[in-house]
Amino acid sequence: MLQKFMDGFSLYHLIIIALMAAMGIATKPIIVPLAHIITGPLFIPSGAVAGGFYMMWLVLGFGITGKRGTMTLIGLVQAILVIATGIVGSHGVMSLLTYTMPGILADLGLLLIRHRVCCLPCSFVAGMLCNIAGTIMVNFVYFRLPLIPLVLSLSAAALSGGLGGMIAYKILEQIRKFQKPDQNVSRA
Repeated sequence: MLQKFMDGFSLYHLIIIALMAAMGIATKPIIVPLAHIITGPLFIPSGAVAGGFYMMWLVLGFGITGKRGTMTLIGLVQAILVIATGIVGSHGVMSLLTYTMPGILADLGLLLIRHRVCCLPCSFVAGMLCNIAGTIMVNFVYFRLPLIPLVLSLSAAALSGGLGGMIAYKILEQIRKFQKPDQNVSRA
């Protein structure tokens, strides 16, 4: 079954997945400290706000490939990268859960609403689901916030993730505008 699933991805799709995973990991150490300036006084994890802007790479990857499961694979590749390199954001082996779950939840969410990053609302939902899942997983593994700060974190994560999804959609619109007719960028 896994082999059949992976056979649905061409080399082009796998390259896009690897690039999006790398971009998400590369932007995280830049964005998180900036977000901490805002979130520090509110006593919420900076990743809840910053997450929308590094989760947008999952949404953009799915928009480019148009293949279900893309966001899960991007999250899995990110987890493997942070575990293998020990870079910022590693939660050890739990990174497999904290990085992959956002992709799983967003892939399932878009499957349920039968969208493929084809419009602004579904892109917002995908980014929102990614960041909420990431925030819940990091809270479960690392922070264990009390209810009120957790609700505040999840609210910030929903808004930030949704905005990240919208940015991904706007980037995707620009990619589609400049593509040649024979290039295969998903239009859902």
